[in-house]
Amino acid sequence: MATIILFAPLIGALIAGFGWRIIGEAAAMWVTTGLLFLAALLSWIIFLTFDGVTQQVEILRWIESGTLSTDWAIRMDRLTAIMLVVITSVSALVHLYSFGYMAHDPQWKEHESYKPRFFAYLSFFTFAMLMLVTADNLLQMFFGWEGVGVASYLLIGFYYRKPSANAAAIKAFVVNRVGDFGFLLGIFGLFYLTDSIRFDDIFAMGPQLAETQLVFLWTEWNAANLIAFLLFIGAMGKSAQLFLHTWLPDAMEGPTPVSALIHAATMVTAGVFLVCRMSPILEYAPEAMMFVTFLGATTAFVAATIGLVQNDIKRVIAYSTMSQLGYMFVAAGVGVYSVAMFHLFTHAFFKAMLFLGAGSVIHAMHHEQDMRNYGALRKKIPYTFWAMMIGTLAITGVGIPLTYIGFAGFFSKDAVIESAYAATAGGYAYWMLVIAALFTSFYSWRLMFLTFFGEARGDKHTHEHAHESPKVMLIPLGVLAIGSIFAGVVWYGPFFGSTEEVNDWFAGAIFMAEGNTVLHDAHYVAKWVKFSPFIAMVLGFLTAYWFYIVNPALPRQLADAQRPLYLFLLNKWYFDEIYDVIFVRPARMIGRFFWKRGDGDVIDGSINGVAMGVIPMLTRFAGRAQSGYIFTYAFAMVIGIVVLVTWMTFTGGAN
Repeated sequence: MATIILFAPLIGALIAGFGWRIIGEAAAMWVTTGLLFLAALLSWIIFLTFDGVTQQVEILRWIESGTLSTDWAIRMDRLTAIMLVVITSVSALVHLYSFGYMAHDPQWKEHESYKPRFFAYLSFFTFAMLMLVTADNLLQMFFGWEGVGVASYLLIGFYYRKPSANAAAIKAFVVNRVGDFGFLLGIFGLFYLTDSIRFDDIFAMGPQLAETQLVFLWTEWNAANLIAFLLFIGAMGKSAQLFLHTWLPDAMEGPTPVSALIHAATMVTAGVFLVCRMSPILEYAPEAMMFVTFLGATTAFVAATIGLVQNDIKRVIAYSTMSQLGYMFVAAGVGVYSVAMFHLFTHAFFKAMLFLGAGSVIHAMHHEQDMRNYGALRKKIPYTFWAMMIGTLAITGVGIPLTYIGFAGFFSKDAVIESAYAATAGGYAYWMLVIAALFTSFYSWRLMFLTFFGEARGDKHTHEHAHESPKVMLIPLGVLAIGSIFAGVVWYGPFFGSTEEVNDWFAGAIFMAEGNTVLHDAHYVAKWVKFSPFIAMVLGFLTAYWFYIVNPALPRQLADAQRPLYLFLLNKWYFDEIYDVIFVRPARMIGRFFWKRGDGDVIDGSINGVAMGVIPMLTRFAGRAQSGYIFTYAFAMVIGIVVLVTWMTFTGGAN
């Protein structure tokens, strides 16, 4: 069953990519979609019936080199089962949604191959992610890791005639290579220290790594901390954490279904999965865990501040993804990996629905993405409105504290915040997450109010002809709405119940050391802590309501009064501009120097100049030596023999 789940998307990608001319465009699309729904069905069967016993399913022998022995095998445990459900469910719904969204794409109507190619890319993306999460060793994981990078490059740059799409694809690929270099160093370090890259072997060496010192970059490091830090560098790139996050908003250049797949189920969740998978190492790396917690909390805050002022509907949701990933890393950083997976699980449903809902809005508004040109759409597209309303209620964490009444995000986000408080005694991470929750509520409701309420803005003709999306786009929204409502309350116990319940459910999949009591302590934090995310959510809602419903002129007035701050946030803390000054311009200067001075002056001016003078002379001499007469060649041979005999006589070679 697991083998079918893994290879079904690959088979679909190959058929759609190379065989669509034989079976037809529509058949290629249905084959990829049908195989994804088959994989999703089997994934749910595994998820609901899995007994918790870790299994390895060997596919083939892969690499044998010295002490390195690597199989291509599927590792089936609770972490894998969760990720299979998330990946295949969202991907199947995205495939179905794409039937409607890409049908009338104005930029690609003239290319008959664009639909099969798009579906082939989606399926390949899914296969690469499944390779990553089913890996039983680090090499197989890295294979899937890089496959996801290649697929994201193809999908983000799908509109390859747009310069901005090409630039975004290259940016995503290059920035992720920075993180991947750290991941590679971590893999090399683990093999050097443990003589293996199999997870079971590595995990068994966790306590020994904690007692090992390693020299790296002329400094002595604790091996566990260094390895954990290097692995997290890789996670930072894939999951768009601060400093390696700049590719994420630009990835919105791809079609909206791609955005949903990247942000909800595949690429950005890979880093969180990696950290949780490597919990037997991280539990012995306290300094690295502190860094993960700090950076996750900072990322949640920074991304939330940027989302406050963005006007592109997809970019607002993109920055909310970056912020929510910060929540997940905080949970993993404080040692409650089950809670990190809980938020990943619920987030997949409501984030996919928000992106697909945004795509429905964009479809209705003839590909207009600026929210300032929306307004009063709730009666024009009522199904999309209610779907996005459910997604907003889920991401803002609407629910009643101290009860089991609430949307999916209410349970998982509160679990993260309570865990952060329990681990840090109300320190930096806790407050950053609470403030981020307030900002999340504000920009989420700002999106809803600007899009669906108020007066119609922008092009009048576009508003008059706005219409609801076809059923093939609305059905995925309805399915995701169910998950956005019930995923939190149904699986609250296994992810955030008692320590015994969580350990039983995740047995063999995650590891919490004996001294790790954060999960237990999180259930006994003060009531005001449990109410703090609820209060933040309410304050964010009321502020957005006041700004965009009661007094719509206030946002512009505030932006004008606080112009430097507004521009600072609108320009995303100027990270792109800073990186341009520090990295891009110097790289171009170095390249220009080698081009002008190295290639132009040295090679073209000197070496080529000498070559152009010497080579013709040698050519003329060689040409004259070829007379065509036998006695000339015989004379040359005699001279050669005389030279050799003379040389051997004087050097003693004749003795």
